[in-house]
Amino acid sequence: MEWKPEQEGLRQILTLLKESQSPDTATQRAVQQKLEELNKYPDFNNYLIFVLTKLVTEEEPTRSLSGLILKNNVKAHYNSFLPEVAEFIKRECLSAVGDPSPLIRATVGIIITTIASKGELTSWPELLPALCQMLDSQDYNVCEGAFGALQKICEDTAELLDSDALNRPLNVLIPKFLQFFRHSSPKIRCHAIACVNYFIMGRTQALMLHIDSFIENLFHLAADEDPDVRKNVCHALVLLLEVRLDRLIPHLPNIIEYMLIRTQDPEEGVALEACEFWLSLAEQNVCREVLGPRLPLLLPVLVRGMRYSEMDVILLRGDRDDDADDAEPDRESDIRPRFHKPRSHTIKHNAGAGDSNMSGGGDSEDEEEGGADADDGSLSDWNLRKCSAAALDVLANVFNADLLPVLFPILKETLFHEDWVIKESGILALGAVADGCVVGMVPHLPDLVPYLVCCLGERKALVRAITCWTLSRYSHWIVSQSHDLYLRPVMTELLKRVLDNNKRVQEAACSAFATLEEEACTELVPYLGHILQTLVYAFSKYQHKNLLILYDAIGTLADSVGHHLNKPEYINLLMPPLITKWNVLKDEDKDLFPLLECLSSVATALQSGFLPYCEPVFRRCVSLIEQTLNQNIANSQSPEQFEAPDKDFMIVALDLLSGLAEGLDGHIDQLVHNSNLMQLLYQCMRDPMPEVRQSSFALLGDLTKACFQHVHLYIPDFLPILGMNLNPELISVCNNATWAIGEISIKLGPETSKYIPLVLSHLVDIINRPNTPKTLLENTAITIGRLGYVCPHDVAPVLHQFVRQWCTSLRNIRDNDEKDSAFRGICQMIQVNPGGVVPDFMFFCDAVASWSHPKDDLKEMFTKILHGFKNQVGEENWRRFTDQFPVQLSARLSAMCGI
Repeated sequence: MEWKPEQEGLRQILTLLKESQSPDTATQRAVQQKLEELNKYPDFNNYLIFVLTKLVTEEEPTRSLSGLILKNNVKAHYNSFLPEVAEFIKRECLSAVGDPSPLIRATVGIIITTIASKGELTSWPELLPALCQMLDSQDYNVCEGAFGALQKICEDTAELLDSDALNRPLNVLIPKFLQFFRHSSPKIRCHAIACVNYFIMGRTQALMLHIDSFIENLFHLAADEDPDVRKNVCHALVLLLEVRLDRLIPHLPNIIEYMLIRTQDPEEGVALEACEFWLSLAEQNVCREVLGPRLPLLLPVLVRGMRYSEMDVILLRGDRDDDADDAEPDRESDIRPRFHKPRSHTIKHNAGAGDSNMSGGGDSEDEEEGGADADDGSLSDWNLRKCSAAALDVLANVFNADLLPVLFPILKETLFHEDWVIKESGILALGAVADGCVVGMVPHLPDLVPYLVCCLGERKALVRAITCWTLSRYSHWIVSQSHDLYLRPVMTELLKRVLDNNKRVQEAACSAFATLEEEACTELVPYLGHILQTLVYAFSKYQHKNLLILYDAIGTLADSVGHHLNKPEYINLLMPPLITKWNVLKDEDKDLFPLLECLSSVATALQSGFLPYCEPVFRRCVSLIEQTLNQNIANSQSPEQFEAPDKDFMIVALDLLSGLAEGLDGHIDQLVHNSNLMQLLYQCMRDPMPEVRQSSFALLGDLTKACFQHVHLYIPDFLPILGMNLNPELISVCNNATWAIGEISIKLGPETSKYIPLVLSHLVDIINRPNTPKTLLENTAITIGRLGYVCPHDVAPVLHQFVRQWCTSLRNIRDNDEKDSAFRGICQMIQVNPGGVVPDFMFFCDAVASWSHPKDDLKEMFTKILHGFKNQVGEENWRRFTDQFPVQLSARLSAMCGI
């Protein structure tokens, strides 16, 4: 029996579909409720597909909406559809693939791919053959509809299509798609390329067999009159460059010529896709060789692509000279979500200034370089301007100074142009090459930096904004020169821009100033008064969005100048506005994140200066953690009643508590004593979310240093959890767990012995793993050393398994307490098991030489080991051994240990 709808049921559903298009929220809610009820009728979905495919008397948007509701039902409940309902929907879909309306065809295609991606490709064996057959239909609508559906299936289930489970349909489909590259309809050509493109990245065998025919067909379409076809051709070439460079090499000169033309395509979508090609090419080893000769053609194209379009200028109100807009409140939609970066314990290196702090610094292995991303605020995230700037940035890193002879004439022309749009693109280009060409730029910076300082006063806000960014890209050089000539004028003018009347300029200046702070560190101390007055004044001036960036600038300032901030006059300037904000914000307000991050840096810097503010801050952090944990329990017990919490509140609160513990040290003792923080911390350490565990382990380490008596009771519970988190796949979690184990062992002393079996083998595995990030290696080495310091007899037997890696990991870090305790540990282990170090003794000598000023008793330990070794092997062998040393190493050892 063929299913037929009842008129009354149909009428109800049509009424519902009409109502659901109403803008009124109450109506919308009623519709949602009615839909939930109707879902209880098994044939409700039959009605929905009937309206979509058969009810041609209704308007198309109504029919399409019926299909989209069906799609959501398929997504949510397909596995509980009755078999006859599922069969009816599949049959109807296949019969409507060629509907005369493009909207209905597209909706049918969406339902087909949703059913297919529910794992149903295997139980709908006729689907692919049917669609494949429809491709050959003489009816355009059928061919286009089938292609539309296939394109969606290729996008959603590319991997499954290339598996034995379905008998490898791609062996048929890919040659079939390639035939349609030369179809008369641009829409069909477009579908065909898009379908094949989904299989490039996976190096699908069926495509690799036809790779030459694919490339030949792409070349045939290179000058297609349809922009979407050109866009797909460019996209295919970008992907092939990454996956099958070997096949493109013979054609590269022609492809480069082609991409040069396409990067100037009148359609921005095509130009953007083509511009991605330069980003990809820069990552290939052949880049220098194949692109070098074409730079004189490419660079002018890229710099032209960096100009704001006429549309951008209108959207950004860039043409007005009076561009004060900071009295207008921000639209909430303009404020992007911020991501909190949880604390990660890092170690200072011998490199000198510019390194991250001990604790709370970034883990450089995890961080992407900022690159040429001068933010355009409200413009769409990725556009031709940004892509062109990013391409110039990566090419500057490939060609370095060789890029400059080509770039300088372009800069000369653009930087001094009277059209502000062109001048602005020149300033952006100058910033884009800062990273890769810095050495070649140095001779020109004494002229360029003062020129940029002048541009900070330009009439057009967009020029002032980009100048802030470009100056920040050269901040390393600015800080290293005479302060009177460069740092002071740059800082003075940037601070004026922090108080600009245009919000975009405020934002750019604040970000640029934060970058300058990171480079300058304590060089800023003489100017602290002026800097703080400006930043505090900005509090009263800024709207919502820029306040969030201001917090970052203040936090970075605190990280950069540290305890120099702890002066009554600075504290009285800075703390009142921060605490006012703190009191105004509610516990569920996400603006707490940046404010808590900022306070965490400020508390660490002010140390005892933060005492008057610490109690309310401490209590609120503990309360935020408790609320989040309680909400999480409620949600896991009855998810339909309670929403899952945003765990970022808990992570940020844990990190601020770490800042308090680090800054206030023993003063935090009473606060911890009067709270349930340790019980909460135990729950956080077992949270399934890695970032929560990462921050809890950082806090555990800081509390161990500040008030171990509160941690001590929980050691039997805490250490097994730390041992289970020594998994280097989660770098930052593992890093903080390792650091916390080391801190605990120092306080626990010989009692640590019973816990060593839980952790030692993991730590030895991590230190011997290839490609372990530097920060994790250093923390692992320090913790192994500390375990050996408190329990030499437990760790020394495996000395030979780690001593070489241990020595190479720690040779570059600065003298500090962590390094001191770790080296005492290695010396004690060598005394227990001298044989363990013999094969790698030169590495030990090298690590000893990395000390600048070891404490006297540590120096004595080194001397004793070196002399003991020398006496053991005899004068002759010792001389042969030390002859292999680099000259510098011999000199340092003889100065330190008289050997």
